[in-house]
Amino acid sequence: MSLIFFPPPIQQINSEIIHRAGVDLYVLRLDLMHPWVNGNKWFKLKYNLLEAKEKNFTTLLTFGGAYSNHIYATAAAGNLFGFRTIGIIRGEERLPLNPTLSFAVQQGMQLVYMNREMYRQRNTPVIEEYLQQRFGEVFIIPEGGSNLNGVRGCMEIIYDAVYAFDHICVACGTATTLTGIALSLHQGQRAIAFPVLKNGSFLAQEIESLLTNYLASDLPTLSNSPASWELVCDYHFGGYAKVNDELLLFSQQFREEHGIPLDYVYTAKMFYGVMDLLKQGFFSKGDSLLLVHTGGLQGNVGMEEKLQRFSKI
Repeated sequence: MSLIFFPPPIQQINSEIIHRAGVDLYVLRLDLMHPWVNGNKWFKLKYNLLEAKEKNFTTLLTFGGAYSNHIYATAAAGNLFGFRTIGIIRGEERLPLNPTLSFAVQQGMQLVYMNREMYRQRNTPVIEEYLQQRFGEVFIIPEGGSNLNGVRGCMEIIYDAVYAFDHICVACGTATTLTGIALSLHQGQRAIAFPVLKNGSFLAQEIESLLTNYLASDLPTLSNSPASWELVCDYHFGGYAKVNDELLLFSQQFREEHGIPLDYVYTAKMFYGVMDLLKQGFFSKGDSLLLVHTGGLQGNVGMEEKLQRFSKI
């Protein structure tokens, strides 16, 4: 597989809803950067991989659920860049492996299952010491790539397009991507995050903590003052990885109309939220919006399989 990463195109979207709202709407297609290591996953991994290489680590260890985009991307990136990879998977082993974990194994990742109680303590010194004792000298990347290296990478997402838009919209899981984007924008611009978790307002504290810790670090920054940011918490559709017929229908129609596939866990919820806010007059006429497509399309296969099973019950 080629190591080439393609510059993500920016695609304009036109519809009657957008026209009536009087805004310009564009999509940053991070999903097209690479077949396997794409979306915000690449940006969150980039500087973790560089640090691991600089410190002469040969093995990466990270965490995720059974359908994790981060597990998928880390396995592929490890294989592409010459690292051994270990994935600590939340919960018990289920056979046959789902498409996400099958792919990870094909990329050479060793899967290790951890019970949920122990998994909740994954970021504590006790668990980190246990993992180092069990696996030796490994470079540990947090779940979702949510650390300062991840923030640093996400500062590069908007890049050349940074001056062109009033609002940058992104789905939000760990808040790492939103934090990096907020640090890369200019005053007068606004980053808007759509949490995919129920009661996602708690992420405001996570964002403030990440911002404070990053600005206090020695890592490079584009600004000592992050741009304005906001959480819109009304479009989680019941919680993480929860979907309903309305969201599925929206995703299908959006793809048919605009040729852009959306993943159900993250981008579909954000796109739905933006379109709904446009109907409500949330944005001002003349505003320009950039919606960040954060990839994750691999997860749709597993999600569709789960939905088919439930529909037969």
